[in-house]
Amino acid sequence: MTPAEDLRFPPALAAALAVRFDHVGGDGVDFEPFPAFLSPDETTEWLRSWTGNEQLTGEDFRVFGQDGTGGYATFWLVRPDQALENQPVVFLGSEGETGVVALDLGSFLWLLADGVGPCEAANSYGPVPSPHPHPELTTVAERYAPGLRAPATTVIEQAAREFPDFDDIITKLCC
Repeated sequence: MTPAEDLRFPPALAAALAVRFDHVGGDGVDFEPFPAFLSPDETTEWLRSWTGNEQLTGEDFRVFGQDGTGGYATFWLVRPDQALENQPVVFLGSEGETGVVALDLGSFLWLLADGVGPCEAANSYGPVPSPHPHPELTTVAERYAPGLRAPATTVIEQAAREFPDFDDIITKLCC
């Protein structure tokens, strides 16, 4: 695999991120997808800056987008021998907020379809409810993850249950 191929999104993620995210007047999903994964060097540089820990590498994260403040949405490569699509999606905010927002890519697609982005899902007060599920993202989720349909609150609760110590794990990485 060439480095350029390694940075390409899986088809399901590419399809979801090709849809426009609206965040007009603070309503909607505050998410700006990248055109490809950050490179390993860029991820390492960001992680070291974010944690203050110069010993870290970015090898456990695949960053694919950010919110308006610069917090990153990323796959957390915590499941050994599992494909990228089966890894949890997490949010690491610009102000230190953290959260596991979906168990895997399929669940993440349904989170987006329900009108909730990674930043909103990691909100410690609960996700900002969206009065408007996103029809285009629902179509993507139905195509790539038909058996995983769930409302955003369920997606977030399942992820938090499986990884209740995520915040502690990330805190231990920080200097």
